[in-house]
Amino acid sequence: MTASEFGAFCTGGGGFVDWYVRPVDGYNPGMEDSPHVLVVDDDRRLRELLRRYLSDNGFRVTTAEEAQDARAKLGSLAFDLIVLDVMMPGEDGFQFAHALRKDSAVPILFLTARGEAEDRIAGLERGADDYLAKPFEPRELVLRINAILRRARVAEAAPAPAHVRLGDFAFELARGVLARGAEPVRLTGAETSLLAMLAQNAGTAFSREEILRRSGISGTARSIDVLVTRLRRKIEPDPRIPRYLQTVRGTGYVLRPD
Repeated sequence: MTASEFGAFCTGGGGFVDWYVRPVDGYNPGMEDSPHVLVVDDDRRLRELLRRYLSDNGFRVTTAEEAQDARAKLGSLAFDLIVLDVMMPGEDGFQFAHALRKDSAVPILFLTARGEAEDRIAGLERGADDYLAKPFEPRELVLRINAILRRARVAEAAPAPAHVRLGDFAFELARGVLARGAEPVRLTGAETSLLAMLAQNAGTAFSREEILRRSGISGTARSIDVLVTRLRRKIEPDPRIPRYLQTVRGTGYVLRPD
């Protein structure tokens, strides 16, 4: 893939040379605690272009060519976010994300040519925090990464503990931590944002669009439905008959803690 061919990934049509030399506003080349991003894609040229662009926008970047390579690097390095391709040989991105979610809550952003609605939903169901389809605007990729990381920092930074009880579960709003007794329950960044927003407004029903606006979650109204389904599997005694995260007909969703 030549630099001009890579320009097809950019909606502005300027090509790699055009966007590569213009870092996103707010980049600080002197930051020492830069977020560490793992880029997983079997296209060597695309991996290198993304590595260079994200590095120029203030991120530390490690790359992997496929799932096995990514898993090895996750075993030895700490990452703040994964940019993950879907269509890879062997174990594809969906399979890898599903397996990773069993023991890790590291944020995942799918970056892939499979941009149909059913593919985006499948990605969210497997634990993704966001989904960006090719062709993409590289500046949008950086902004979406920053939005995911910002939500994660907010969830970790609030100092005062406050718990919401959901049967055997307790959700600590201050840190965005869900636990069952002494055992933490892994949540993705999007799941944490959704649960925190509803917990802070317990008893109040919100439309899907209002939830998107208040929580800062990227996606569509359907994305909220997917996240609700995932959360119910984690907190409800019977997800088919939700006790805590309820549907309000004609409105949206409400959290009714104990």
